[in-house]
Amino acid sequence: MYIETPRKTISKPQKEVYGFLTDLKNFEQLMPDTIAKFEVLNADRFLFQLKGMPEIVLERKQETAHSQIVLGAASEKLPFTLTANIEELGENESAVTLSFKGEFNAMMAMMVKNPITNFMGTLAENLGTV
Repeated sequence: MYIETPRKTISKPQKEVYGFLTDLKNFEQLMPDTIAKFEVLNADRFLFQLKGMPEIVLERKQETAHSQIVLGAASEKLPFTLTANIEELGENESAVTLSFKGEFNAMMAMMVKNPITNFMGTLAENLGTV
């Protein structure tokens, strides 16, 4: 399953957006209002839980300086990645596209597609306001 948000223009330089996203504690500011729990476990991992959902631990999987951050599920039970691609548009402007890639069976994909799409949209919207 693959989900991608529309490209979000941000009035910040690419390097600043990248720096914000690589500091995992900043993800708490991007979370939806339905956040029930958020905890940074170490420099490369954080845990979050939305109301009525199980806890999810994300860990840093890969980085490309100033242009891409890849987070992935720490558990192999539900393997997925969340990628932020950051594009420089100008000196004080950049664009971010978030993408989700997961390996789920058809039934699980049907159940999680809408919540994940909404979650990704909220992350992108909130990124534009911080």
